[in-house]
Amino acid sequence: MERTRKYEWRPEGGACTGSDQKPEVCSQTLLKKSTKVRFPPSPPRSDESVHRESNNWLILDTIFPPKQWSDGEGTWIQRVSSDPSTRADVIQLEQSLNRELQRRHARQNGMCPIRSELYSQCFDEIIRQMTVNCGERGLLLSRVRDESQMTIAAYRTVYESSIAFGIRKALQGDKCKAEMKKRISDLEKENEELEEQVTEQTAQNIEIETREIERQQQVEKTNIEETEALKTTKQELMEQLVKMVTPKK
Repeated sequence: MERTRKYEWRPEGGACTGSDQKPEVCSQTLLKKSTKVRFPPSPPRSDESVHRESNNWLILDTIFPPKQWSDGEGTWIQRVSSDPSTRADVIQLEQSLNRELQRRHARQNGMCPIRSELYSQCFDEIIRQMTVNCGERGLLLSRVRDESQMTIAAYRTVYESSIAFGIRKALQGDKCKAEMKKRISDLEKENEELEEQVTEQTAQNIEIETREIERQQQVEKTNIEETEALKTTKQELMEQLVKMVTPKK
């Protein structure tokens, strides 16, 4: 049984409901395809029958499953072309690739979905050309294509994860930055209050020291005066004592 993909074509909406677009209508591709035919196809001619039964044709259907869609005219099916490529076809493929890259403004550096899509289409066409000439080479190339797509998908997942991680870290950094700014503001305010307290305490200490110095000076003055008074009193008492002890003549 032939592998096909079913598409429902909506003429009024201009869109395909399948995973791929309607061939020759929805989009252009670098992969060369055969002319669409009605499904189920009419009985093939003898030469077509031989071609369909060939191993390369089966491999082509395996690598590039036929596309099937419906419209108002009926059901259609389209396969990739089984025509062998010539040197002119290879040159035309290169020219078409360069033209599409310029027309769709694909970026030359970095990640570019447009460039990736066009290169993928070009690789598919190369696989088709190789499969027509040698089915085994086509299978090997298709395996290389699938593995490269898996590798790219893995790198894309890692890239997206790293971007998400970077965004989370940036948000955390912004949050921590805001918290640190608030903390710094609070500490600066607290420092100003402490400086005011130090100024007040310094003024109080100076005032207390001044009063203490004045008190000490007053105490010393009082002590001196009392000492002088006591000396005077002592002198007077000594004189009186001498007079009393000395006999009268």
